[in-house]
Amino acid sequence: MTASNPSPTTQKDPIRIVRIIARLNVGGPAIHVILLSERMRALGYDTLLVSGKEADHEGDMLYLAEERGVEPLRLPALGRELHPIKDLCTLWKLIRILRRTKPHIVHTHTAKAGTLGRLAALLSGVPVIIHTFHGHVFSGYFSDRKTRLFLAVERFLARHSTRVIGVSEKCCADLRELGVSNHERLQCIPLGLELERFPKAAEQLRGKLRNRFGLGPELTLIAIVARMVPIKRHDVFLRAVAMVCRDYPNARFLIVGDGSTRPEMERLAEELGICDVLVWTGFIDDPAEVYADVDLVALTSDDEGLPVAVIESLSSGRPVVSTSVGGVPELIEEGVSGFMAEPGRPEDFARALRLGLEALKRIPDPHGNPSPGCLDMKSAQERIIKKLSIDRLVKDLDSLYRQCLDEVTNDGETRQ
Repeated sequence: MTASNPSPTTQKDPIRIVRIIARLNVGGPAIHVILLSERMRALGYDTLLVSGKEADHEGDMLYLAEERGVEPLRLPALGRELHPIKDLCTLWKLIRILRRTKPHIVHTHTAKAGTLGRLAALLSGVPVIIHTFHGHVFSGYFSDRKTRLFLAVERFLARHSTRVIGVSEKCCADLRELGVSNHERLQCIPLGLELERFPKAAEQLRGKLRNRFGLGPELTLIAIVARMVPIKRHDVFLRAVAMVCRDYPNARFLIVGDGSTRPEMERLAEELGICDVLVWTGFIDDPAEVYADVDLVALTSDDEGLPVAVIESLSSGRPVVSTSVGGVPELIEEGVSGFMAEPGRPEDFARALRLGLEALKRIPDPHGNPSPGCLDMKSAQERIIKKLSIDRLVKDLDSLYRQCLDEVTNDGETRQ
């Protein structure tokens, strides 16, 4: 423990955390860090949230930060794009921030912020350094050469991190297999979100989305809720829709979100001749409005950590059809709360989509008990809300932070 960062366990001052994320774009990591910054105040934590700037097409979660009284410190060049000179300048800015604020803990989220943030923490003598992998970029994102370079960097940084967190068991297994981190430093701490509101919202907001887009109650709505970027594979979704839509004339397929691949996907939809069954909604600030009216949620990603769209959908009592990637199998019970397909295969996703659409036709008995072949969404809803609540996450991280601080303090006393 450095002299400039006295242990909060020996004083009454708040535990100071600098939480660093590349950008607050629409998605799980941004929600995660904003909620943590707000919720951990009551436990004696003083958090400074540092973020980069989002790309124009990504959308942002700044409205949520404002609602929760979280004012992020913005470093525009901390965003996702790599730029050696700008990144060095950002590293120096982070070092200056850390030397000024003297945090007890630096906790980084997402790849680029994890690299620059942890380097800055090392160079600033921060006692506890933690990084969360909300998934990883070691497959499907970059060339083999870049991937090997990023792996070497991550292995170095993991050796100098107090803890490395994966948001799913699959993510942790991948990190171990890739040699990024070992069992001693690596820990699985799943996401935590405000899920208790979704069951009520599913009733209170019903009809709002359908009214906004002129979709009658007789229509079955299937929505893909995801940023429109290559890894989400909207092309797989559209090709699967083309395979099944003629057999379900009352089905409409919603593309909820926006992003860099939208123009390409709109052209593909025209080529496939399915424009008449698609609804492009763009970003919708309150996802509960979507889940209140849709009947089925889809996800076609090639890679995921622990996808928020799946979590929120199940918390709303809506079944999911998804590719079997990342932590998805830890969320969906096949044939109970949804169906899974192999990634990158439109025909297999179409098969799973048909299973989902057919399951919607089967309803529980008058007592709410699922009949054979009927999805049991009530049980799935209860399980997900209990497992992935924000209260559980705050408790887990509070315990981890205090454990790490005690370890550092005891280690310092031993050396003395």
